[in-house]
Amino acid sequence: MTIRTNLKVLIGGGTGFVGKRLGELISKHGYDVTNVSRMPGRNNICWSDIALRGLPDNTHAVVNLAGQQFMDFTKAWTPGFKQNVQNSRVFTTKSLVEAINKAQAKPKVLVVVTGVGAYEPSETNKYDESSTVTGSDFFSRLTIEWEGAASKVDPSVRLVIIRSGVVIGREGGMIKNMILPFFLGLGGRIGSGKQFLPWIHVDDLTGIIKFALENEKVVGILNGVSPHIVTNQDFTVSFAKALNRPAFFPVPETILNVLLNPERAMLLTKGQHVTPKRVMEFGYSYQYPNLDDACKDVAHLFPKKTAN
Repeated sequence: MTIRTNLKVLIGGGTGFVGKRLGELISKHGYDVTNVSRMPGRNNICWSDIALRGLPDNTHAVVNLAGQQFMDFTKAWTPGFKQNVQNSRVFTTKSLVEAINKAQAKPKVLVVVTGVGAYEPSETNKYDESSTVTGSDFFSRLTIEWEGAASKVDPSVRLVIIRSGVVIGREGGMIKNMILPFFLGLGGRIGSGKQFLPWIHVDDLTGIIKFALENEKVVGILNGVSPHIVTNQDFTVSFAKALNRPAFFPVPETILNVLLNPERAMLLTKGQHVTPKRVMEFGYSYQYPNLDDACKDVAHLFPKKTAN
């Protein structure tokens, strides 16, 4: 294990699902972590502090993981909620970029995690980091604005944008929503199940972020997805198998369109074939390159307690 001491990392959204795991990972390697959050707590500062006082002194790197959850089923897909989804990503990125640009001693690197929603859903197109982003739907347009805000960072700061797939982890994201019905034997494919599902284990997403922080040659767009290309049906079979449960209850696309709104439901009913070409070219080694192994790791009803 390489221990890096006295390097300060500021994590926007550091109290969230991925942010917590990232903080735990890099803290073990000697980084000094400060979270930017709406929640008070040890090692946390709020967004207004960033706007008023700028970055903490001697900040080595900045990571932004902030953003209102798309799939918060307690919230209707209203214009107000959509605006919150947008603002929580674009405005936080702008705030961090402005603080970086104003800092006399600038951090070495800014990492912003966006999403594969940048790419137009398709059952035939194949995307890598060089593929065109069309802006043909809400999520693609959001990503263009989001990444555009990041691109305003001072040129002296290395910028890495990671377009994350669906994050596989027991404590949050898709698995947190799906574990109970699948555990009860009520799981099933979504729609036809033929739609691609770009995915990544949370330990690999945080691993790629750490890899980007530490490797000066890493710059630009990375697809934060596993090299194992699967469909929704493939995931359904693998997750059910890991839980030793049947999965005979498909969810019709029409029902999701009614419950979630078609614009949001497309995150589940549509998909993209996305490969992490540049991630592999840079030499990142995946901990969970295979879906079956990732599903086995998260196939338990109750989240595991992490060691302090």
